[in-house]
Amino acid sequence: MKHPDKKVLLEMFSTMTKIRLFETELQKFFAAGKIPGFVHLYLGEEAVATGACAALKKTDMITSTHRGHGHCLAKGGDLKLMMAEIYGRSTGYCKGKGGSMHIADFNIGILGANGIVGGGGPLAVGAALSCQYKDNKGVCACFFGDGASNQGTTQEALNMASAWKLPVVFINENNGYGISCAQHRAMAITDIADRAAGYDMPGVVVDGNDVLAVYEAVTEAVERARKGHGPSLVECKTYRWRGHFEGDACVYRSEQELEEWKAKDPLPRFAAKLVDAGMATQAELDAITAKVTADVAEAVKFAEESPFPTEADLLEDVYA
Repeated sequence: MKHPDKKVLLEMFSTMTKIRLFETELQKFFAAGKIPGFVHLYLGEEAVATGACAALKKTDMITSTHRGHGHCLAKGGDLKLMMAEIYGRSTGYCKGKGGSMHIADFNIGILGANGIVGGGGPLAVGAALSCQYKDNKGVCACFFGDGASNQGTTQEALNMASAWKLPVVFINENNGYGISCAQHRAMAITDIADRAAGYDMPGVVVDGNDVLAVYEAVTEAVERARKGHGPSLVECKTYRWRGHFEGDACVYRSEQELEEWKAKDPLPRFAAKLVDAGMATQAELDAITAKVTADVAEAVKFAEESPFPTEADLLEDVYA
């Protein structure tokens, strides 16, 4: 497989940095009581969304999860509109009515984050069916967690996509826990990708903290889907640094486990790889980080200065 050029690699670094800094700010502001509702952070998993979405075209689609900020940003979501939405402001993607778990932008293929565990699979199958019907060579990527892999909706989606050879790439973000339940307590297999064999589709396991490994695996699956050869299942082994939600006491896992995974932090790991390979200098990476830092700060300012929806807006946009 042809490796991505320098421009794409630097875009990947920028995206991973954007997700990291965006989520870090949300962690801080949620704790300060500035953000309403629930927030599920993507910290530690940045390489999965970044590598997967880098393999997609703007016209391709994704279905997301309750932990969806990373997916939205990696697919090209606007920082300001996302921040405003999470703040519950009228200038947000969904006019402040969707919040953290329901961001969508059909213009760039984001079909929506989803508060229902396993809710994205059937949506992805429907989107892929539309691509097949229109014969437009489009692909839909379906992100789902290890917990969602046990849901009937996910199994039905895998089955239908395989039976109809639909252009879906199922991307399992296996962070080891479904809420507070460790994977080994909920399933008898180690690799969720093994389930692909039951649906006669390729199933591969990749290091979800290696953005290039994710990119290569998803690129191969996307190319297969575009050719009409049907779906694939890519399992990305990763880890969430924060609890299931902000405020989760995380009594179900050890500090040692967390520190072991933090030692495999995908961001400095990728930065070191770029510098060592001569694809970027540290100064170039520092400049990207500074730019993203300023952009995130600007998004926070935009959100905090934006108005809340009014009572008169309550019943607007309820129906299409």
